[in-house]
Amino acid sequence: MSILFLLIFAVLFIILKRNSANIKGSVGEAKVNATLHALGAEYVALHDVLIRNAKGTTSQIDQIVLSEYGIFVIETKHYKGWVFGDEKADNWMQVIFKEKHTFRNPVKQNWTHVYALKNALADFPQATYYPIVVFAGDATLKGIESSVPVIYRHALNDTIRAASTQKCLSSDDVLRIKALLESKAITEKGAKRHHVQSLQQDITERRVKMENLICPKCNGELKLRNGKNGTFYGCANYPRCRFTMPY
Repeated sequence: MSILFLLIFAVLFIILKRNSANIKGSVGEAKVNATLHALGAEYVALHDVLIRNAKGTTSQIDQIVLSEYGIFVIETKHYKGWVFGDEKADNWMQVIFKEKHTFRNPVKQNWTHVYALKNALADFPQATYYPIVVFAGDATLKGIESSVPVIYRHALNDTIRAASTQKCLSSDDVLRIKALLESKAITEKGAKRHHVQSLQQDITERRVKMENLICPKCNGELKLRNGKNGTFYGCANYPRCRFTMPY
């Protein structure tokens, strides 16, 4: 009986933890949505857009802001504690007191969304894309190394306006892009759940490859190398593949 109780408790804990993460993410996105509402009429904001990629996979984009100045692609994170990250790393780190947690590099994550949008909007090659990563929680950003803006929520609208210097789209283009994205958006029941499950499967497969010293990018062998910052694992297919992993 005690074993059955422990199993039930473990399952409930996993479900509650997952739901808690989803709730936090939704809260962060709601805060950013409210912030974007103050941008004004010349900007059109779309929220939580799920589209299909060329290879049949899906991309879920937190916020897209359309304007005559281009397309702003926003990845929203709702974290607390200290956050450390480099745009070239696979994972970033969250530190809360003595606890350390890693999470997927949001800059790389957002670039996949930009590529998905470029594919979906191939009829608008003149469009300029601006990826932005926004932290909407109480996190403190520490030593972030990124050419892509990684900012707090209160700086979002100023960041968008500062980049709005040269028009690349007409007002008619903006309306056509909005209509096209709305028509391409996946709204079927269960589609978002399937998207999350696919992401979790990809993350698991990537972790298993790395544990077995297989490059998750090209399936090459990961070999020990020495660099100016110490020993690390690098892909045997370098320089064609530049994947690295800490030793």
